[in-house]
Amino acid sequence: MTQRINAFEQSPELFKKLVDLSAFLKTCSIERSTLCLVDIRASQMNGCGFCLDMHVKEAKIHGERELRLHHVAVWRESTLFSPRERAALAWTEVLTRLPAEGVPDEIYEHVREHFSEKEITDLSFAIMVINAWNRLNVGFRTLHGTADKAYGLDKAGLA
Repeated sequence: MTQRINAFEQSPELFKKLVDLSAFLKTCSIERSTLCLVDIRASQMNGCGFCLDMHVKEAKIHGERELRLHHVAVWRESTLFSPRERAALAWTEVLTRLPAEGVPDEIYEHVREHFSEKEITDLSFAIMVINAWNRLNVGFRTLHGTADKAYGLDKAGLA
């Protein structure tokens, strides 16, 4: 596999801005457990091993049940997610892979049933940010687990 550049070293100011936005989202109106599910699902869809590894460990540290982590990929068939979490996951999927015809009204109405206007906006920003991280890490082939110590993810006990 060809060695790729370290985009974060090449553009440290932009990296810092994205880190700051990510940190700010942790204080938004959406509960952390739902944000973790969003990060995991988008990372699964985008094939981002670095982000998937990171967010599974983060969710585990914050008390997420292991079985639910395994069920994120099949959330539609699983009984382990609340209606609010299901709406967030559906919104994540549609904004991660935008349909050619745009976001269907039924998905938008479904997310409106479970989230306030502010929450939908915050959720949308969270989905935008994880997709940005996924694109950077997939594009530059960032190796999963390389930031565990820096982010305290070694505490997850998932080596």
